[in-house]
Amino acid sequence: MMLDRRTMLAGTAALAAALAAGPLAATVAGTGRKIGIQLYTLRELFAPDPHGTLEQVAAIGYREVEYGGGGYDAMDHAALRKTMDRLGLTAPSIHAGYEALTDEFDATVAMARTLGADTIVVPWMAEEYREPAAWRAAVADFNRLAEKLKNAGLGFAYHNHDFEFTVKDGEQSLFDMLIAERDPALVGIELDLFWAVKAGEDPKALIRRLPGQIYAYHVKDMTADGDMTSVGEGTIDFADIFTLNDTAEVRHLYVENDQSPPPYLPDITTSFAALSRLSA
Repeated sequence: MMLDRRTMLAGTAALAAALAAGPLAATVAGTGRKIGIQLYTLRELFAPDPHGTLEQVAAIGYREVEYGGGGYDAMDHAALRKTMDRLGLTAPSIHAGYEALTDEFDATVAMARTLGADTIVVPWMAEEYREPAAWRAAVADFNRLAEKLKNAGLGFAYHNHDFEFTVKDGEQSLFDMLIAERDPALVGIELDLFWAVKAGEDPKALIRRLPGQIYAYHVKDMTADGDMTSVGEGTIDFADIFTLNDTAEVRHLYVENDQSPPPYLPDITTSFAALSRLSA
């Protein structure tokens, strides 16, 4: 979707206003962890102007990006890396589809290496895999793929939505199956806090269940009506959740908003400001 001039100008004005208000910390207060952004949030900006979008992200204060969506997988990854290096950005992880790993493993590994990632995250599983037998087969594949990635010098993690908790085989959810049947030394978890809460889960209980096994959080807030919103604008108590960061041994905190409203930059600026001021 192409952005009209009014939307682009509004985003630029919002960014300028945020920057004029003064610098913000690039880490979450009290944690030392850098604040990152999942670029799927900005896919409508990134697709037509990836390098300009990275510049805007860096100007807000983000220091880590996680690639996902926006057609990044078909772009010039060396050129993206050059822009990141110039801006002081790193990409610790990338999102790559399950089929990309099963069908195009070598190309996906090469892409991750070029972008400087240490971990490949599977972000989504289609409906066909959400039946218990198919899910168990996929989890077995996760173990196999994670072993191959380890041999290639890369890590593997799985990113949840809500269906992993709500789809069940008897009393056992898909998430339960994943945790029971994965190799915990190979298959990490990228815990999307919004989707866990959306599914009725207690994020702190999940963290205590997975000590030292959470690669990253996806951080987005929830309105009283259950919709996505900027961090700090909703009802999720991130300060409380983050008291368990050391238990989780979480390495990265990525802002994400699947439904970020145009012109996008105000949303991620608000989230950055809220996270930068959190104490844990």
